Amino acid sequence: MLFEEEAPHQRETFSLADKLKFIIPSLFGLFLFLVPVPFDGKWTIGVGILAESAQAVFNSYLPQFMTAVLLLSVVLSLVGSIMKPAWITSSRFLNDLFNVTGFWIAMRLIGSIFAIMTLNQLGPEFIWSDFTGGTVLYSLVPVLTTWFLFAGLLMPLLLNFGLMEYIGTVVRKIMRPLFKLPGRSSIDAIASWMGSGTVGVLITTKQYEEGYYTKREAAVIATNFSVASIAFSLVVISFIGLDHLFVPFYLTVVVAGLVAAIVCPRIPPLSRKEETYYEPVGKQISEDVPEGISRSQWAYDLAVGKAREVKSAKKVIVSGFQNVLDIWFGLIPLVMALGTIALILAEFTPVFDYLAYPLVPVLQLLQLPEAQAAAPAMLVGFADMFLPAVVGASIESELTRFVIAAVSLTQLIYMSEVGILLLKSKIPLNLLDLAIIFIQRTIITLPIIVVMAHVFFF
Repeated sequence: MLFEEEAPHQRETFSLADKLKFIIPSLFGLFLFLVPVPFDGKWTIGVGILAESAQAVFNSYLPQFMTAVLLLSVVLSLVGSIMKPAWITSSRFLNDLFNVTGFWIAMRLIGSIFAIMTLNQLGPEFIWSDFTGGTVLYSLVPVLTTWFLFAGLLMPLLLNFGLMEYIGTVVRKIMRPLFKLPGRSSIDAIASWMGSGTVGVLITTKQYEEGYYTKREAAVIATNFSVASIAFSLVVISFIGLDHLFVPFYLTVVVAGLVAAIVCPRIPPLSRKEETYYEPVGKQISEDVPEGISRSQWAYDLAVGKAREVKSAKKVIVSGFQNVLDIWFGLIPLVMALGTIALILAEFTPVFDYLAYPLVPVLQLLQLPEAQAAAPAMLVGFADMFLPAVVGASIESELTRFVIAAVSLTQLIYMSEVGILLLKSKIPLNLLDLAIIFIQRTIITLPIIVVMAHVFFF
């Protein structure tokens, strides 16, 4: 019996304008999000330079500005949910942002109240103190405001002009067997690594909602690839007094993080997430290479084809502004509300001390000095990634401080920022999922970090 040979894939012909539409915006996107550059004595990315420069200029005004944004968020949410005017309901974007359930209105209201109390030092001190509301409003919110302003505006350069298609197709052979993920997830990881974990989550959310990741893939990428940036890692290791050990420290974080990223997707709850795409858009991804064409040629064709779909600069700009408004009006109020509550629990209640009791014998078994003091630092990172460094800074043992700092950077899930961004997104992750993944990552990475610290560094 004879079989006809499959005809080689016929490559599409693209104009010079189509090719330039892929190349020029993608090169800008690469530079702004993925290329490390030295700035002000440290390594960061182009978006980071823009964000930090803006923060330096406007820092003294940002808490007041964002408090006003939080109040406006409450007012517009009440208008959109109760009165439902046509100018909100007729716009899918505004309707999703302001026509929300009672829970989200409550969160936005609590966030705005906390911001007003902190700004004016009103009410109980435990709400507005430097360690709780003060940390969120004066340290966290300004950073998120400026980072997301530029990341949101410029993210279309990464997503809309073919860069994801190109890199995703080229590295699929590595990402699929190792992490059970499409190749384009490598961009999420690099953007997090060089810039900010929250930027990585934002990219993942947009990709999921546009049909490029399944529910399981989006959940895996968001909880395993939103790694702490090199810049933040430097801040943590310096704060804890071990900046002379940064290279072995970051090597330890990378090794432990890679092991967790390989193991976590293969166990519940992540392994049980559905392999289905976001229903309103369905599957939009194809990284499989046809017969008769090389992987790099197919990657290039996909990328130029994607860029050719962009017909209007106005749509790209509007998309960028919508990213920013979604974060400012939707996410920042939650950061203010839940971040402050988490820090109050960590600073003024023994909740994390009680939760950490079972960890003490484990740390003693791992021969970690000052295990009793170190145990709460291993769990308090669920509230905020910087808290373990704050709690662990007073511990005398360098070995223990090293382990605390490294574990805090490999846990990845923290409610003051990434956790809230995930809960607000359409990615199917709930609070229990996030808590379980946080514990799993702690259990997986802790022994690796302790062994590397014992064997190589101490």
